[in-house]
Amino acid sequence: MRHSIRFILGNELHERHDLSPTMTVLDFLRDRQRRKGTKEGCAEGDCGACTVAVGRLEEDKLVYKSVNACIQFMPTLDGCHLLTVEDLRAPDGTLHPVQREMAERDGSQCGFCTPGFVMSMFVLAEESNDPSKGEVEDALAGNLCRCTGYGPIIEATQTAAGQSAKASWRDNMIDRLREIQPREMVSLEHQSGLYFSPSNVDEMATTYAKHPDATILAGGTDVGLWVTKMNRKLPKVIYTGNIDSMVECHETDDAFQIGGAVRYSDVPEALCVAYPDFNEVLRRLGSRQVRNLGTVGGNIANGSPIGDTPPLLIVMGARLELNHAGTRRHINLEDFFINYGKQDRAPGEFVETIIIPKPQDGWHYRAYKISKRFDQDISAVCGAFNLRINEGVVTEARIAFGGMAATPKRAVATEAALVGKPWDGDTVAQALPSLDADFQPITDMRASAGYRALIAKNLLRKTYAETSSTNAATRVQA
Repeated sequence: MRHSIRFILGNELHERHDLSPTMTVLDFLRDRQRRKGTKEGCAEGDCGACTVAVGRLEEDKLVYKSVNACIQFMPTLDGCHLLTVEDLRAPDGTLHPVQREMAERDGSQCGFCTPGFVMSMFVLAEESNDPSKGEVEDALAGNLCRCTGYGPIIEATQTAAGQSAKASWRDNMIDRLREIQPREMVSLEHQSGLYFSPSNVDEMATTYAKHPDATILAGGTDVGLWVTKMNRKLPKVIYTGNIDSMVECHETDDAFQIGGAVRYSDVPEALCVAYPDFNEVLRRLGSRQVRNLGTVGGNIANGSPIGDTPPLLIVMGARLELNHAGTRRHINLEDFFINYGKQDRAPGEFVETIIIPKPQDGWHYRAYKISKRFDQDISAVCGAFNLRINEGVVTEARIAFGGMAATPKRAVATEAALVGKPWDGDTVAQALPSLDADFQPITDMRASAGYRALIAKNLLRKTYAETSSTNAATRVQA
């Protein structure tokens, strides 16, 4: 067992044992390292002013990802390479191409947001030599600027991509990171609390069974806000991000197996190809920075009624593998959610794996996210539909919504109204009132109850319009 974390900041190796489990990367950079380039804007992962790059070894390759420093906790950087805007220029002072292009194309005015933009641009330039405008817009969706306009910034990003840049930290970085990879359990004891980072799932099961009151930390995109916005104290934290089996994905003949700590950005391409609408909703989940931290398992385990992925996975027929002190059990995802804030999970039990069946012939899968903004916004309603249609008749139906009840929930009455009926406009019209029996939504800051009820009906109409083989333009009357 190790009682310190090791990471490289710029070109300097750090080994620290004196960090609070919930000290953010932003606070460490600004308060401990006096690196003021990384800004605090929103402290909740929305504005991108605090964006930094974190490098990890993936199959012996060094991969950098943009993350929000304001909600990532320092101990989770064990074994990583951390870069800030101060690290990008060459040893002789020459600016990195993304910095130079930002300046030359007037991509900065007040400059507050600029370092965050530069770091997102840097990561994209590392990924692609010739990114399209759409790829640039996706990469920058989590960076907000009030005074410049995104045209010059997009042009700067595309121009800089692929241009080589020398940096002192590049030499032997893979070898240096290989030497500090976490291969054993990490345990930190600080006056503010305890931090555990198991190296395998057996250590995770043992540690959580011993400390069932601990907070499980996966990506921190939700837990981070508990600290920065709610000022909550977390006396015990267990981090799942260094457990190999929980950050891996496997494909079998009939299913995709997603580890409970797999980040959104690491969801396998094969799953996204099999369920294209799932991929489209995933692309709108937060920003690139959020998807580089947040996890599928965390989105499930926190039980939010407005989480984007649970309705989508429920209609796929997803199942969970839960682990309690090494004893595993399986449960349908839809049965995991009992009531608001309550899940079928015993103290000390955690989500180890999400098992997603592959699509079968005859099934039609659709998923939709409704929000006030296209990017970087919480759902007002998230609807998912999976219908099996045989010779024009609905033989099976799985429909689920988020944002319509205290939990992600199937529309069982609506499903019953469709099954056994022709898949046509009349059947859809007759099924619409069943949605009122399935859900009694509430009014909150995201949407009114009436709006949500109408949207749910319209999404069923939309599903019919997109899947009807006879007349996709048919208008269905309520």
